[in-house]
Amino acid sequence: MGWILIGPDGRPYRSAAAGAFAGHRRNKLYGRLDCRAALAAIARGGYVRYRVFFADEASAVAGGYRPCAVCMPDAYAAWKAAGSSLPTMK
Repeated sequence: MGWILIGPDGRPYRSAAAGAFAGHRRNKLYGRLDCRAALAAIARGGYVRYRVFFADEASAVAGGYRPCAVCMPDAYAAWKAAGSSLPTMK
């Protein structure tokens, strides 16, 4: 038995090891497995069917996912700052 993880190319693959990060496929965000916001959403129901897992943070970022503001505030702040420094199209 193994785990299904999402790779840097956004495609699922089998892994002998569980992922270190989890994400939400529709919202395109990722965070720690113990994230209180994700655990609360799971408890409310509906979240689980969109949940995905990543081996590492680099895979999540490469797949186009953003860090969770709740469990990864420093990474989220850096992501947000990087986005605001991009030139805007007019």
